[in-house]
Amino acid sequence: MPIVVNLDVMMAKRKMSLNELSEKVDLTLSNLSILKTGKAKAIRFSTLEALCEALECQPADILAYQAS
Repeated sequence: MPIVVNLDVMMAKRKMSLNELSEKVDLTLSNLSILKTGKAKAIRFSTLEALCEALECQPADILAYQAS
């Protein structure tokens, strides 16, 4: 899939654990884990907004396009 999720990179930059992020964005650990590992097929804008707010970043910091 040409869309790459860099959630783990942003979490490391902010020194934030999966548990802490889960509480801040009100998502389950399993759903965040799916996003973090790049196995998600879609993401809601409301979820992306919550992640950007919690990580103090832009959507492009979390999602990237990589041509095959």
